[in-house]
Amino acid sequence: MGKLLIKKFLYEISKENIKDRETLLYLYENLEENYYLSDDFSLEFYILLAKTGFISTSIFIENKFYLLPEIQFEYAILDFKNLHISKKVNNLLKKDNYIFKKDNNLKDFFLNLNLYHKDNWLINQYEELIYELKKQVNLNNFEIIQFSIYNKNDELIASEIGYKIASTYTSLTGFCNKDKKYNNFGKLQMTLTAQYLENNNFSFWNLGHPYMQYKFDLGATLYSRKEFLKRWLDCINS
Repeated sequence: MGKLLIKKFLYEISKENIKDRETLLYLYENLEENYYLSDDFSLEFYILLAKTGFISTSIFIENKFYLLPEIQFEYAILDFKNLHISKKVNNLLKKDNYIFKKDNNLKDFFLNLNLYHKDNWLINQYEELIYELKKQVNLNNFEIIQFSIYNKNDELIASEIGYKIASTYTSLTGFCNKDKKYNNFGKLQMTLTAQYLENNNFSFWNLGHPYMQYKFDLGATLYSRKEFLKRWLDCINS
């Protein structure tokens, strides 16, 4: 098994660890751990982590910035046949006061993300990594995607970014304008994103952590790590 280094009670993992089948299986089967550390912000390592089921955030330890890959204990997965549209969102869908699009506006995305979520983890080298991933056109079936809602004055109201691998989509993070007139626009953006994914033949939406009720209000199902990895790896490798 590849060498794992301990750092502040978190194990530091490398590209070599993830490529080593025995080590990767150990990480999958170790139900005592979910978070790991790395100072490798390369495109290759990030994509490798994503393809093997890790969702990465970030952390500062002793003033050093690390990637924080997580192989979660549980996942929230949306199958589009289970999409639930609330009455409030359904009312918004009937109005003509917004524009939904698959977007390419990372600059405004990050400006708003930092405005509404000052403690967000998509910063520093991680933010730079997202820009670099977005610029690349040939990443072996990996793509950074942004979904957004604008008002009719072309003001960005709600947006999220995530990544496409094969026929899957995984959310990373997002924001919604806090003005009362935009109540439920975050849920509207998610509903329209789900419809876009279904219409473009995605298999399912990986919503990540299952600890937020709004994901289940949308129609998500709870998966254990084992259940998730079976479905995920079958889809990624098909």
